[in-house]
Amino acid sequence: MQRSTPNWPRIIAGVLVVVTGLQLCSGALVTTYDAAMAVDDWPTTRGHNMFLFPPAEWLYGPFDLLLEHGHRLWGTVVGMLTLALAAACWSGTTRPAARSLAAAAVGLVILQGLVGGFRVLLDDQTVAKVHACAGPLFFAVVVAIAALVRRGGAEPTVASRFAVATTIGLVVAAYLQLVAGAQLRHLDAGVAPSTFHALVATHLAGAAAVAALAAVAVVATRAAAPRPRRWSLVILGLVGCQIGLGVGAWIAKYGVPSALVPESWRFSEPIVARSGVGAAIVTGHAVLGMLILGAAVALALAAGALVRRPATVAVGGRKEAFA
Repeated sequence: MQRSTPNWPRIIAGVLVVVTGLQLCSGALVTTYDAAMAVDDWPTTRGHNMFLFPPAEWLYGPFDLLLEHGHRLWGTVVGMLTLALAAACWSGTTRPAARSLAAAAVGLVILQGLVGGFRVLLDDQTVAKVHACAGPLFFAVVVAIAALVRRGGAEPTVASRFAVATTIGLVVAAYLQLVAGAQLRHLDAGVAPSTFHALVATHLAGAAAVAALAAVAVVATRAAAPRPRRWSLVILGLVGCQIGLGVGAWIAKYGVPSALVPESWRFSEPIVARSGVGAAIVTGHAVLGMLILGAAVALALAAGALVRRPATVAVGGRKEAFA
């Protein structure tokens, strides 16, 4: 009996999705605990080679050092797996779209590593915001690759054009919502209250847009294949949980407004939720937003976002399709 050849792109892509998700959790915790400057040099770690930094100093040392150095080490694992995925995609018979995305993933992971390093060297919040926006983008690309190589040579069921447009809109809205959230997660201490209020309003508007598109996607994919229908329902459930976590994250960071007056929204400086429960809620809110983005990418591809539709021409009063 002949053994089948392992689908290495599929295997590596699946592992990379999980590892990247854990890396996003790690990065979210670094931000929640304000631990980015626990190590103020790069690419070294407190003067040591990053990979030779004594384990006893960071495993049993300050918690913020454990978070930051662990985040760096986990990032190298993500980078190595990305290179392996690109090599597997380009040496196999994967789709051109998967190959292109694998090359883009290599560029993104290198860029993300450099931006993370300069965030430490410059100790700059603007660079931190760029770093926070690039992470979810890389995750979306990895999820897209995993979805493409999973199907092998089979094409997905093509949903209606409205369903495809809705799912693509959901991907864009979910990512922009993460960008808006990154601005709130990396606020400067001296930001004006009016700027803070504008950022909060933008984030709330983005949440409403994502929720509306998620609901429309459920309706738009009801006549599609089972996979996009399931993904749309999963996303709607995640969005519901995300709204609850958003309320909890606000209370954990800023408290409950005493009254619905402008003074109750007055912002003076960022508050870091350092309690166990508060950190879990705030970090979970950030991570769940990234999972919604990944699920939206999977939904868009399952609906046929990258499928070339056949052209139709009129023949004898009826339309016929030609590839």
